Parts: sequence; structure tokens; C-alpha cells
Amino acid sequence: MNTMTSQNKTIYDRPWQILDGTALKLIAVITMLLDHIGDNFFPDQIWMRIIGRTALPVFAFCIAEGFSHTKDRRRYLCRMGLFALISEIPFDLVTAGKILEFSHQNIMMTFFWAILGLMIYEHVRNRPHGTFFGAAVLVLFAVSSLFLGMDYQVLAVGLIFLYYLLRNKAPFINNLAAMAYHAFLRNVGIYWFGLAGFVPVLMYNGKRGRGLKWFFYLFYPLHLLVIYIIRGLL
Repeated sequence: MNTMTSQNKTIYDRPWQILDGTALKLIAVITMLLDHIGDNFFPDQIWMRIIGRTALPVFAFCIAEGFSHTKDRRRYLCRMGLFALISEIPFDLVTAGKILEFSHQNIMMTFFWAILGLMIYEHVRNRPHGTFFGAAVLVLFAVSSLFLGMDYQVLAVGLIFLYYLLRNKAPFINNLAAMAYHAFLRNVGIYWFGLAGFVPVLMYNGKRGRGLKWFFYLFYPLHLLVIYIIRGLL
């Protein structure tokens, strides 16, 4: 569906806002793919890793938007959890050369963790002392991602939380907050280029687009498996 509320029309009424949700996800997927190809096959081509840094902010925004607009948050959580489990074996094969390795979890597991945190936050925030307990839940989930070995851990989880909490603010406001958070946590070497990922997010027009839901879920584990197979043949 491409319908928007009157509030969304006010937020997304700028001429440069030309990217729908599907376009954002395609940008995230393509930049992630370039990053992984560079990391596994062309380690001397630093430009591929630089481009790849832009994927996380776009993914984080899309997860927050998905949580905001899904009709069934439990199903959204379960779907992400299922593909996180499916992705773990190809992720471990690529990153550690083992079928299972538990010190580092794939990015879909990080997304699952953030979605679970948001669900609990929504459950407690309207209860007595909800502001305190809601904030405590978000901090707990962000910090615990460090100890659970989540990919991009507190950076990814925190970006998703920020985008969700500021979802009704003007794009410049929520993106500025997210950029400051990113710069505070990742300000070494090529990680500065991650700030470029906020440019396509600023160009979001509030529309869902074509969806292609299952393509985006399947792409992550499949592209890792293909990378592992090709790397083994070379």
C-alpha cells in the first residue's frame, strides 16, 4: 500500500524525497553485497568496503519503519527470527569457516533482537512508571547486544531504536540524531563513510513501494552461501 496519513504527507513533502521503501532496501542490499564481495574477494579494493559502510543506516531505518507499519508485530518478529536462524550457518561458514560458531551472530539476529526490544518497550511504556521501564528496556537490549556478539551490536540496535522513537519527527531531526549517534560510536577510518547512508534515508518518501518482502529475507542467507561456495572453488 502507498497510502499515507496527513501527518506523513507533511513530513514527506519535499521534492528530493523520491525513494520508497523498496528502493531503500535495494540500496541497502546492493551496498551490503559490494561490501561482502570486497571483503571476501578483493580486500585491496577499499572503495568496496567504503560503499558497504552505507548499508547499516539504511537497514536500521527500514527495520524501524517495518516495525512501525506491520499489521502483525509478532509475525514480523518470528519471520526475522526464522531467517536469522537460517542465516547463521552461511554466516558462520563465511566469517569463521565453521558450520556453527557462537561468538558472532549475523545481522538478522541483531534485527530480531532490536524488534524484540521494541515489542517489550511498547508493552511496558503505557504502564505505571512506563517511561522509566521503557527506557530501561531499550538500554538493556542495546547493551546486551554487546555481550551476545550481535553483528554491529549496540550501533545497529541503537539506530533502530532512535529511528523508531523519532519516527514522527521531521526527517532532518531523526536523521541528525541518528548521524550523531553513529559518529559517536563509529568514528575511525572507513566507518566515517557510514554517514553517507543517511542520504538515501533523507530521500525516503514515506511509501512502501513494491514490497518484495521475501526477496529481501532470502537474499541475505543466499548471498552468503554463494560467497562461501565461490570462495571454496577459487
